[in-house]
Amino acid sequence: MTKPIVVGIDGSGSAQQAVRWAAHEAASRKAPLRLVHACMVVSHYTLMTSPKSVSDVLADEGREWLRSASQIATGVAPQIEVSRILEHQDPATALIDESATAQLMVLGSRGLGGFTGLLVGSVATKVAQRGACPVVVVRGEETDRTGKPIVVGVDGSPASEAAIEFGYAEAARLSAPLVAVHAWSDMLPVSAFAMVPHAFDWPEIQTAELAVLGERLARWQEKYPEVSVDRIVAQDRPAHSLIEQARDAQLVVVGSRGRGGLAGLLLGSTSQALLQHAPCPVVVVRP
Repeated sequence: MTKPIVVGIDGSGSAQQAVRWAAHEAASRKAPLRLVHACMVVSHYTLMTSPKSVSDVLADEGREWLRSASQIATGVAPQIEVSRILEHQDPATALIDESATAQLMVLGSRGLGGFTGLLVGSVATKVAQRGACPVVVVRGEETDRTGKPIVVGVDGSPASEAAIEFGYAEAARLSAPLVAVHAWSDMLPVSAFAMVPHAFDWPEIQTAELAVLGERLARWQEKYPEVSVDRIVAQDRPAHSLIEQARDAQLVVVGSRGRGGLAGLLLGSTSQALLQHAPCPVVVVRP
């Protein structure tokens, strides 16, 4: 049985964008689409003539958002199977639980806030940190990115290895080129090195870092020989390099945790920066 693609729904325009992206992806992967809305149980009652609790009101609102999201999804891809799930629990917990049986978890980049908000830095960050499947945060303008490159961040950590595997698999599936980015001056800005230019042998460092990148890609290039790869070693912060490369990409892929130090890809630093600022959808992959 094909695992579903799960989308977090909260009624925001960002969540609707995520639904459209996920519907295209479900059609491409021939996978079912599962729309999930989670709202907390609240015991207080509203000031209405009917004795509806706040929980009832939130649940009714969630059902309407799910119905609307379902219409959007089938409008994009009529052939896909769509299901709607309403959960009464913390949104992050609900989505993390859903990720255990999903092939992708898809979230919008900005939510409504409050009980049902999917805000980068709160719910999306928690799901990216703990999700059992790759987590996609849909960012950027809704333009046709068919044929555009897939960008992957490489730093040598186990999470980076998982990101490389995902990037190669996606590039092969979509017949897209892959851009592998390895940035190696994360700790200090380039301007700081410019103050002591003779203290560093840049050509030697560049050669060494290219060798590191080649080693990290070797097994995956052998597995996916049809994928065309552009290897980039950047004397720059990883986040900045990846955001720059993502400007003309259909997807940027990073690990959830890096090795720290010169090339760390840490959620909360590089991954967090991409979730906030990337010009295209971001995939965070855990080992």
